[in-house]
Amino acid sequence: MADYFDTLETRTPEARRQAQGSVLPKVIEAALALPAWRQHLGSVDPASITSLEALSQLPVLRKAQLPVMQKADAPFAGLVAHDPALFGRYFTSPGPIFEPERRGDDVWHTARAMFAAGFRAGDVVLNTFSYHLTPGGFIMDSGIRALGGVAIPAGPGQTEQQLDVIEHLRPVAYTGTPDFLKIILDKADELGRDVSSIQKALVSGAAFPPSLRDELLRRGVAAYQAFAVADFGVIAYETAARDGLVVSEDVILEVVRVGTGDPVATGQIGEIGEVGEIVITSLDPHHPVIRLALGDLTAVMRTPSPCGRTNQRIKGWMGRADQTAKIKGMFVRPEQVADIGRRHPAIARLRVVVRRDNEQDLMIVMAEAARQDETLARTVREITKLGATIEWHPIGSLPNDGKVIADERPIG
Repeated sequence: MADYFDTLETRTPEARRQAQGSVLPKVIEAALALPAWRQHLGSVDPASITSLEALSQLPVLRKAQLPVMQKADAPFAGLVAHDPALFGRYFTSPGPIFEPERRGDDVWHTARAMFAAGFRAGDVVLNTFSYHLTPGGFIMDSGIRALGGVAIPAGPGQTEQQLDVIEHLRPVAYTGTPDFLKIILDKADELGRDVSSIQKALVSGAAFPPSLRDELLRRGVAAYQAFAVADFGVIAYETAARDGLVVSEDVILEVVRVGTGDPVATGQIGEIGEVGEIVITSLDPHHPVIRLALGDLTAVMRTPSPCGRTNQRIKGWMGRADQTAKIKGMFVRPEQVADIGRRHPAIARLRVVVRRDNEQDLMIVMAEAARQDETLARTVREITKLGATIEWHPIGSLPNDGKVIADERPIG
């Protein structure tokens, strides 16, 4: 059992399907006790939802709908029981979307991914995800402590202070975006600081191309990626096989055709299925999530994982089904671009372009205007919480293709 977090990871697919089928009716029943889920799901009989095939007949709820729903019915749109006794923290993510954290251990389903990345009891971990308003810091923190490790709540930024902490407390592991890990290593090299204690990492929230993975490995850090969402926690994670991401044992993941709830063709054994949108269903009756469409694209891998884990695998993040882009761990949405434009009526058209530069996400805001407005950069940061390079273009010069966010980062 030393190679696996628990026996769930290596059970037969049939045993997994049976276990999921026994829990699904309880999850559906719990959802129907909440007004918004009851309205959304209609007159479904919970006892009839005992398989993936039955589940796939239920309607999809799109994550992009949540900001509007929550604004109309605060705080959680009737999708979550509004009982503070059930929860320990409330968070907000860009959108805005508000999420609760229920009480308990490893409620974000993170420990399994950390174990696969080599984290163990007693590890001291530098956690550079934010602990401010968004759940990222606590998603990782809960997993670290569930494994018996020690979390350093470093948060992002303040690179030189991070180096002081690393040299003094000697963490063996890192959690955060892959970009920021590279920044820390680069700054340590520049200043002659010792960060050699960090030898493993679980990264998330940004693109993690093989080129960056290999660079980190050359510099002594074996980094693995986790696919996490604020609505649930970790839904899939990388293993030592370095071949796709294994789906969490606590969630059912479907891949559907974009704009529908219809499952895509998954291909034959040994093949990679059709690319489609990720839809998740929780297996937790205390916090039901039923067929939530995330807007992220992936494909199912039909080959068994060389690591020995038997759950479904996905190829990883393969882009967005809509124009929303995740940049340095933060979602930037078309409605935010529209808000920026409303604050600057002299700008005729805005276009956000996302690229990679020196293994880091780069956000460029292209603006069509007769004259430059030096306050635009401040508005962009205020609304998106991200810095950006501003480019000014003559009116009528940007592509007339309907795109307000163009993600030009390479995939894979």
